[in-house]
Amino acid sequence: MAGAPAYYGFDVHRNVVEFRLAPDDISAIRFGVSPGHELAHAVRVLGQPQYHPLQWGWLRRARGLAPAPAFGLLRLLVGPDGYMPDFLTSTPGWDLGPDEELARLREAGLGPLRVDLLKRVNRTSGPEQRLLRAMADDPERARSATADAWKQCWDALLAPYWPQLERILRADVGVRTRRVTADGLGAMVGTLHEAVSWAPHAVRVRLRMHGEELDCAGSGLVLVPSVMAPRCSVVTEPPAQPTLFYPALGVSERWADDGPGSTEALTRLLGAGRAGVLLAVGAPLSTSEVAAACGLAVSTASHHLSLLSAARLVDARRDGARVLHVRTPLGEALVGG
Repeated sequence: MAGAPAYYGFDVHRNVVEFRLAPDDISAIRFGVSPGHELAHAVRVLGQPQYHPLQWGWLRRARGLAPAPAFGLLRLLVGPDGYMPDFLTSTPGWDLGPDEELARLREAGLGPLRVDLLKRVNRTSGPEQRLLRAMADDPERARSATADAWKQCWDALLAPYWPQLERILRADVGVRTRRVTADGLGAMVGTLHEAVSWAPHAVRVRLRMHGEELDCAGSGLVLVPSVMAPRCSVVTEPPAQPTLFYPALGVSERWADDGPGSTEALTRLLGAGRAGVLLAVGAPLSTSEVAAACGLAVSTASHHLSLLSAARLVDARRDGARVLHVRTPLGEALVGG
């Protein structure tokens, strides 16, 4: 199709996944986070760093830290691109943390797990295929080995950076939910990514190698931002929850930076007062709560918040009688880097 982005290299008429929703059912769409998805893509990033410039800051710290046998097993499972076994990422949730993700992996159903492994068997050859087939033949042992490898790789590669990752993911969700309130569901969906669009009562995603129509009425659709993934991906096969992963806002090459120097640099850039206010609003706070947290007069806190809002570093939303302030993804990127 003329005008299709060269980056995707697909026929946009064929490689489209359409998630069909019940008419006017805003509640059919919800947001979540997925530690498992972040780890799986971290493994891919380490395997092919040249394709992931936004991860180079993290790569400089993480390279060489991965436990070799555990990393090798996860790399075998996730592959370099394309299909990824669903059992590695349980249904994303707003409060889903790495401990719960790992617990779900240890209890993953053996039947679906074996099906996922056989899909990887069909996509590989040679020694990789033989190893994956052996895992599929003993799914209980494969599940235990995978969970142990997941824990080792998580602790080495992402646990030190989970606060930064989670902050960016939650800031993205905050922006999206406010956009639904202000502009409507369709307008919000249209800003997720250039590959995502809103059709009447449906979310459409252009992919490189897959097309499908999926009725989500009764099950809904989970939208999941990702720091590690460079493009959109989907989960569509039952019993998994229909899910759309998309790249999060506010990801820069320095997203993993969160050392003492960051606060000092932020103070030099914004001044101590505004830097303190920006750091305080990692979670939604009222003006008086910001003032109390920073030891400022309410009028001074309000002045700093107004300037930060004008610079698009802080956003405000009404919660009943209160107005709450929280960092935007741009503010998160500035704090993190």
